[in-house]
Amino acid sequence: MVPTQNNETRHCLANSDSRIVFLSTETRNLFLELANSQASASDADSSNKRLVLALYDALSSGDSAAVAKILAADLEWWFHGPPSHQFLMRMLTGDSTAETFRFVPQSTAAFGSTVLVEGCDTARNIAWVHAWTVADGIITQVREYFNTALTVTRFENSGEIVPASSGTGRFPCVWESSLSGRVGKSVPGLVLAI
Repeated sequence: MVPTQNNETRHCLANSDSRIVFLSTETRNLFLELANSQASASDADSSNKRLVLALYDALSSGDSAAVAKILAADLEWWFHGPPSHQFLMRMLTGDSTAETFRFVPQSTAAFGSTVLVEGCDTARNIAWVHAWTVADGIITQVREYFNTALTVTRFENSGEIVPASSGTGRFPCVWESSLSGRVGKSVPGLVLAI
Protein backbone atom coordinates (compact mmCIF):
# COMPACT_ATOMS: atom_id res chain seq x y z
CA MET A 1 0.00 0.00 0.00
CA VAL A 2 1.21 3.48 -0.84
CA PRO A 3 -0.09 6.64 0.90
CA THR A 4 -0.91 9.57 -1.39
CA GLN A 5 -0.88 13.34 -0.80
CA ASN A 6 -4.55 13.40 0.20
CA ASN A 7 -4.08 10.44 2.59
CA GLU A 8 -5.89 8.09 0.19
CA THR A 9 -4.48 4.59 0.35
CA ARG A 10 -3.47 3.06 -2.96
CA HIS A 11 -2.88 -0.63 -3.53
CA CYS A 12 -0.01 -1.79 -5.67
CA LEU A 13 -0.57 -4.60 -8.16
CA ALA A 14 1.79 -6.12 -10.69
CA ASN A 15 0.08 -6.96 -13.97
CA SER A 16 1.12 -9.62 -16.51
CA ASP A 17 3.55 -7.18 -18.20
CA SER A 18 5.40 -6.76 -14.86
CA ARG A 19 4.26 -3.16 -14.73
CA ILE A 20 3.10 -1.83 -11.42
CA VAL A 21 -0.42 -0.46 -11.29
CA PHE A 22 -1.73 1.64 -8.41
CA LEU A 23 -5.39 1.41 -7.51
CA SER A 24 -7.35 3.51 -5.08
CA THR A 25 -8.99 1.64 -2.21
CA GLU A 26 -12.37 2.32 -3.79
CA THR A 27 -11.30 0.88 -7.17
CA ARG A 28 -9.65 -2.12 -5.49
CA ASN A 29 -12.86 -2.79 -3.52
CA LEU A 30 -14.91 -2.60 -6.72
CA PHE A 31 -12.60 -5.16 -8.38
CA LEU A 32 -12.89 -7.45 -5.34
CA GLU A 33 -16.68 -7.09 -5.31
CA LEU A 34 -16.85 -7.91 -9.03
CA ALA A 35 -14.59 -10.93 -8.58
CA ASN A 36 -16.68 -12.16 -5.66
CA SER A 37 -19.96 -11.71 -7.55
CA GLN A 38 -18.54 -13.62 -10.52
CA ALA A 39 -17.39 -16.38 -8.17
CA SER A 40 -20.87 -16.44 -6.59
CA ALA A 41 -22.50 -16.69 -10.02
CA SER A 42 -20.10 -19.47 -10.95
CA ASP A 43 -20.89 -21.28 -7.68
CA ALA A 44 -24.63 -20.92 -8.37
CA ASP A 45 -24.15 -22.25 -11.92
CA SER A 46 -22.23 -25.25 -10.55
CA SER A 47 -24.81 -25.87 -7.85
CA ASN A 48 -27.65 -25.72 -10.40
CA LYS A 49 -25.79 -28.11 -12.72
CA ARG A 50 -25.20 -30.57 -9.86
CA LEU A 51 -28.91 -30.47 -8.96
CA VAL A 52 -29.99 -31.18 -12.55
CA LEU A 53 -27.44 -33.98 -12.94
CA ALA A 54 -28.69 -35.45 -9.65
CA LEU A 55 -32.16 -35.53 -11.24
CA TYR A 56 -30.84 -37.57 -14.19
CA ASP A 57 -29.11 -39.94 -11.75
CA ALA A 58 -32.35 -40.34 -9.78
CA LEU A 59 -34.32 -40.97 -12.99
CA SER A 60 -31.76 -43.52 -14.15
CA SER A 61 -31.83 -45.40 -10.84
CA GLY A 62 -35.62 -45.15 -10.46
CA ASP A 63 -35.34 -43.21 -7.19
CA SER A 64 -38.78 -41.54 -7.17
CA ALA A 65 -38.25 -40.06 -3.67
CA ALA A 66 -35.15 -38.19 -4.86
CA VAL A 67 -36.98 -37.03 -8.00
CA ALA A 68 -39.83 -35.67 -5.86
CA LYS A 69 -37.36 -33.69 -3.71
CA ILE A 70 -35.64 -32.16 -6.75
CA LEU A 71 -38.74 -31.17 -8.76
CA ALA A 72 -41.33 -28.58 -7.72
CA ALA A 73 -44.78 -30.06 -7.16
CA ASP A 74 -46.15 -27.60 -9.73
CA LEU A 75 -43.40 -28.13 -12.32
CA GLU A 76 -44.07 -26.03 -15.42
CA TRP A 77 -43.56 -28.04 -18.59
CA TRP A 78 -43.16 -27.03 -22.22
CA PHE A 79 -42.63 -29.66 -24.91
CA HIS A 80 -41.60 -29.38 -28.56
CA GLY A 81 -41.45 -32.54 -30.61
CA PRO A 82 -43.54 -35.51 -31.68
CA PRO A 83 -46.06 -36.58 -29.01
CA SER A 84 -44.63 -40.09 -29.21
CA HIS A 85 -41.37 -38.69 -27.75
CA GLN A 86 -42.81 -37.48 -24.44
CA PHE A 87 -40.65 -39.99 -22.57
CA LEU A 88 -39.83 -37.72 -19.62
CA MET A 89 -43.48 -36.89 -18.96
CA ARG A 90 -44.41 -40.57 -19.02
CA MET A 91 -41.53 -41.37 -16.70
CA LEU A 92 -42.47 -38.68 -14.18
CA THR A 93 -46.21 -39.40 -14.24
CA GLY A 94 -45.68 -43.14 -13.75
CA ASP A 95 -47.21 -44.23 -17.05
CA SER A 96 -46.53 -47.96 -16.80
CA THR A 97 -47.07 -48.49 -20.54
CA ALA A 98 -44.28 -46.08 -21.46
CA GLU A 99 -41.44 -47.64 -23.37
CA THR A 100 -38.05 -47.46 -21.73
CA PHE A 101 -35.98 -44.42 -22.63
CA ARG A 102 -32.72 -43.50 -20.94
CA PHE A 103 -31.75 -39.86 -20.70
CA VAL A 104 -27.96 -39.83 -20.75
CA PRO A 105 -26.61 -36.28 -20.65
CA GLN A 106 -23.80 -35.71 -23.15
CA SER A 107 -23.30 -32.00 -22.53
CA THR A 108 -24.37 -29.59 -19.81
CA ALA A 109 -24.19 -25.80 -19.58
CA ALA A 110 -25.54 -23.37 -16.99
CA PHE A 111 -26.50 -19.71 -17.36
CA GLY A 112 -27.73 -18.46 -14.02
CA SER A 113 -31.00 -20.20 -13.20
CA THR A 114 -31.11 -22.02 -16.56
CA VAL A 115 -29.33 -25.35 -17.03
CA LEU A 116 -29.16 -26.83 -20.53
CA VAL A 117 -28.65 -30.56 -20.99
CA GLU A 118 -28.26 -32.27 -24.34
CA GLY A 119 -28.18 -35.91 -25.35
CA CYS A 120 -29.09 -38.26 -28.17
CA ASP A 121 -30.06 -41.83 -28.88
CA THR A 122 -28.50 -42.57 -32.26
CA ALA A 123 -30.14 -46.02 -32.43
CA ARG A 124 -33.56 -44.30 -32.48
CA ASN A 125 -32.41 -41.21 -34.39
CA ILE A 126 -33.47 -38.99 -31.49
CA ALA A 127 -31.67 -35.89 -30.23
CA TRP A 128 -33.00 -34.04 -27.18
CA VAL A 129 -32.36 -30.85 -25.24
CA HIS A 130 -33.76 -30.02 -21.81
CA ALA A 131 -33.72 -26.44 -20.54
CA TRP A 132 -34.28 -26.60 -16.76
CA THR A 133 -35.02 -23.60 -14.54
CA VAL A 134 -33.76 -23.83 -10.96
CA ALA A 135 -35.10 -21.57 -8.19
CA ASP A 136 -34.38 -21.84 -4.48
CA GLY A 137 -32.71 -25.24 -4.83
CA ILE A 138 -35.49 -26.98 -6.77
CA ILE A 139 -36.37 -27.34 -10.44
CA THR A 140 -39.44 -25.26 -11.26
CA GLN A 141 -39.60 -25.48 -15.07
CA VAL A 142 -38.49 -27.68 -17.95
CA ARG A 143 -38.54 -26.93 -21.64
CA GLU A 144 -38.06 -30.13 -23.62
CA TYR A 145 -37.01 -30.28 -27.28
CA PHE A 146 -36.83 -33.44 -29.39
CA ASN A 147 -35.19 -33.54 -32.82
CA THR A 148 -34.91 -29.77 -32.71
CA ALA A 149 -31.78 -27.65 -33.09
CA LEU A 150 -31.82 -25.12 -30.26
CA THR A 151 -30.06 -21.76 -30.12
CA VAL A 152 -30.07 -19.89 -26.81
CA THR A 153 -29.81 -16.10 -26.58
CA ARG A 154 -29.62 -13.96 -23.47
CA PHE A 155 -31.75 -11.06 -22.31
CA GLU A 156 -30.29 -8.43 -20.01
CA ASN A 157 -31.86 -7.84 -16.59
CA SER A 158 -33.61 -4.79 -18.03
CA GLY A 159 -35.74 -7.03 -20.22
CA GLU A 160 -34.10 -5.58 -23.31
CA ILE A 161 -32.54 -7.91 -25.84
CA VAL A 162 -28.76 -7.59 -25.91
CA PRO A 163 -27.89 -6.22 -29.37
CA ALA A 164 -25.74 -8.34 -31.64
CA SER A 165 -22.19 -7.05 -31.67
CA SER A 166 -21.36 -8.44 -35.10
CA GLY A 167 -23.93 -6.30 -36.87
CA THR A 168 -25.40 -9.38 -38.57
CA GLY A 169 -28.88 -8.65 -37.28
CA ARG A 170 -28.90 -11.85 -35.20
CA PHE A 171 -29.32 -11.92 -31.47
CA PRO A 172 -26.14 -13.00 -29.69
CA CYS A 173 -25.89 -16.74 -29.21
CA VAL A 174 -24.74 -18.01 -25.82
CA TRP A 175 -25.30 -21.73 -26.58
CA GLU A 176 -26.23 -23.94 -29.52
CA SER A 177 -27.19 -27.59 -29.59
CA SER A 178 -24.62 -29.74 -31.30
CA LEU A 179 -26.08 -33.24 -31.25
CA SER A 180 -29.15 -32.62 -33.42
CA GLY A 181 -27.02 -33.34 -36.50
CA ARG A 182 -26.49 -36.91 -35.28
CA VAL A 183 -30.09 -37.90 -35.93
CA GLY A 184 -29.36 -38.04 -39.65
CA LYS A 185 -32.24 -35.91 -40.82
CA SER A 186 -33.19 -32.29 -41.15
CA VAL A 187 -34.57 -30.85 -37.92
CA PRO A 188 -36.34 -27.57 -37.19
CA GLY A 189 -34.46 -24.86 -35.36
CA LEU A 190 -35.81 -22.84 -32.43
CA VAL A 191 -34.46 -19.92 -30.42
CA LEU A 192 -34.79 -19.81 -26.64
CA ALA A 193 -34.28 -16.45 -24.96
CA ILE A 194 -33.13 -16.54 -21.35
